[in-house]
Amino acid sequence: QVQLVESGGGLVQPGGSLRLSCSASGDVSSIYIMGWFRQAPGKQRELVASVPSGGTTTFSDSVKGRFTLFRDDGKHTIDLQMNNLEPEDTAVYYCYIQKSYGAWYWGQGTQVTVSS
Repeated sequence: QVQLVESGGGLVQPGGSLRLSCSASGDVSSIYIMGWFRQAPGKQRELVASVPSGGTTTFSDSVKGRFTLFRDDGKHTIDLQMNNLEPEDTAVYYCYIQKSYGAWYWGQGTQVTVSS
């Protein structure tokens, strides 16, 4: 089993920044992909950004140029730096990992609210 613990959500004004952190513990072997999804009220969960081990980061079109992903395999962490936040970024953000053999694990979610 893998436990994922997120931190860093909160309330921020439009144009502001937040950094979300996610730390994995437990059976951290064979982690292949790490990333973040988000789910806004009344909408489906959508992929925000992800990066495979040794690979290239993928971002959703809505966050390209504003969000950055930081993966640290030594610490088993995946951080999401969010700049120039917009009200449309308001959602619950979930970190996830996918093992090389296919299993997925999720964090508990952290609320991000962008509002003046």
